[in-house]
Amino acid sequence: MTAATASWLRRALLAAAALLTPGVALAAEGGGGSYVLTQLMPIVILLGTLAVIITRLPKVEIQHSADYKRRRALNWLPMGFAYAFLYMGRYNLTVSKNEFSDIGLMNNADFGVIFGIGTVVYGIAFVLNGPLTDRFGGKKAMLVGATGAMVMNALMGAVTYEVLTTGGPGALTELMNTIAAPFFLVFNGIFAALGQETGDVERSILLPALSLLYAGNMYFQSFGAVAIVKVNAPWFHVRERGVFGAVFGVLISLGVFFAYDGGRAIVSRAETYWVFFTPAILLGIMAAVCLAFVRDTPGEAGYGDFDVGDASSGDDGPPLGVAAVFKKMLTNPVILTISAIEFCSGFLRQAIMQWYIIFAKQTGIMETFVPSTWGLLLCCAGIMGGAFAGVISDHLFQSRRGPVAAVLYGGLLGGALVMTQVLDSVALGYLVIFMSLCVIGVHGMLSGTASMDFGGRKNTGVAVGIIDGFVYLGTGVMSFLYGWRLPNGEAAKDPNNWIEWPMWMIPVAVVGLLLSLRLWNAKPKGSGGGH
Repeated sequence: MTAATASWLRRALLAAAALLTPGVALAAEGGGGSYVLTQLMPIVILLGTLAVIITRLPKVEIQHSADYKRRRALNWLPMGFAYAFLYMGRYNLTVSKNEFSDIGLMNNADFGVIFGIGTVVYGIAFVLNGPLTDRFGGKKAMLVGATGAMVMNALMGAVTYEVLTTGGPGALTELMNTIAAPFFLVFNGIFAALGQETGDVERSILLPALSLLYAGNMYFQSFGAVAIVKVNAPWFHVRERGVFGAVFGVLISLGVFFAYDGGRAIVSRAETYWVFFTPAILLGIMAAVCLAFVRDTPGEAGYGDFDVGDASSGDDGPPLGVAAVFKKMLTNPVILTISAIEFCSGFLRQAIMQWYIIFAKQTGIMETFVPSTWGLLLCCAGIMGGAFAGVISDHLFQSRRGPVAAVLYGGLLGGALVMTQVLDSVALGYLVIFMSLCVIGVHGMLSGTASMDFGGRKNTGVAVGIIDGFVYLGTGVMSFLYGWRLPNGEAAKDPNNWIEWPMWMIPVAVVGLLLSLRLWNAKPKGSGGGH
């Protein structure tokens, strides 16, 4: 083994260690080994507490055998971890952005364009991928999504490797830039018309290449949400989906933790390109696990299928055509209202999760408690938000999702109003964590649970496609808007120059709250009664 190969292998092992047991990586480089205790133990304690609370809640009337529950867990756990690593392969762009900005390869406008293009592609992709998932099943959709995202993350890592090791574009980067150039000119033109410099090929080597590859990554990522809801719909009755949504939200929150704190551990101890290579490797592993264990329905796993009591209840006829399903969903006032609320959720979720860490970096507070443990705190916020939303939905509001969304949107509106007054205060970090709890709770309850309820198990793919498509269209609007309006360079160092960051959240939160109130009494109605 050559010295170069040995060095490359050592860095790869450090990157993996930084993600899975970051204390090992820190110790290997001469740092402390307390990361596992200080970062992972709070999550373990929180999960243990929630497990005790959930197991002591009154049981819903739907009863399953212990063997069925074990097999169901073997079904959703691999899907959950695959989705968690999809999150890691999605938000690694934010982690790399801060590293790239230090060496002049990406500013706020560049990030806004790359992330904005990716999220618009993600949203539009649901129009195609929702019907495909309904036709071919959630398992196949997850395999396509995880494998495709694996390839795109590997290519982003390869492009980053070329630029960081050679100081300029290599053959792969040049090829990606050439393919992206005609499409990228459109976005340059839009931002130029708005008076905002986005960066061109000469100034930002990675901008066209990452715009193209991240768009491809987000196309494949869009299979994940549809697949996971499609697979779970036949396995869970409406009356138990709320609490399950809380449990499943734990796995998604772990994905955020892997992305932010795991990603930061990687880039602090290994080269930046490993923040792309690591999720690519993990996604490949999880695709193999899903292939081995996941089944689309209880019947395929040797158990009896049952009426889950959602909008497909009593509908035993042949599947409708794609056009008919879209017409059915797009003329359903509840689906349309949920979609509009989730447009607002998409705007607010990433306005908080993506831009706070950039704000912290550029205003010089990155080493304070909240930004330095951002992934851990987001994970805990997601766990608590999902648990709160799921438990009160099933046990207080009789499995209605609208009241939960209204309560949480009230918190988001109040938080956005307070944000305008505390941009230069240490209280800002704790406030955005509270807002993250609220928006993650809303998103899990509507996209992950209400989409199953009101779309029904037969049309879940299209329903999730429409709803989650609106989530990421909202995110795309936010990304382009903030890339255009938020400060850059020296101006970004002053927190007071970021006032438009919370100001744009306020009207969006108002709209989300008013729409949530319209769903207060909404429950799914099928052709039959379910049980």
